[in-house]
Amino acid sequence: MLKAIVIGSPGAGKSTFARKLRDTVHLPLYYLDMLWHKPDQTTVSIEEFDISLQKLLEKDQWIIDGNYLRTLEIRLQACDTVFLLDYPVEDCLQGAKSRIGIMREDLPWLETKLDEEFKQWILDFPKDQLPQIYELLDKYKSMKNIYIFHSREAADAFISSGYSTI
Repeated sequence: MLKAIVIGSPGAGKSTFARKLRDTVHLPLYYLDMLWHKPDQTTVSIEEFDISLQKLLEKDQWIIDGNYLRTLEIRLQACDTVFLLDYPVEDCLQGAKSRIGIMREDLPWLETKLDEEFKQWILDFPKDQLPQIYELLDKYKSMKNIYIFHSREAADAFISSGYSTI
């Protein structure tokens, strides 16, 4: 594994999993949220985001954390390994709530509440985005190493196994 992406619903724990993976396989980790969001909670332009993403994809090694469905296929084409965290909505909502008030390296500001729009995005993720993700994964399944986890315990067990020779 030289180039991996970590995808899934907001609140699933993509960033936590990505950090654990980074610490296991010793690859540089990049967060799409840090490319997209500014510290003042505004965003960069789509063009600026795409340029920054392309620069990352050209690197020799990386782990990229973030769903960003619009650019998923580009990242699928560039990666060799995919980790999908496909957890129940309740787990994702709890994950999003649990990080309120905690400063994180994967977001340029401190979340102080779970706003209704973000909560709705999590609730809608299984019907709005997950089918498209699975369709894309099916398209690339013969060319990529794809790992799908349906629980935090399964993802943690994978990391705990010391699976450093992916």
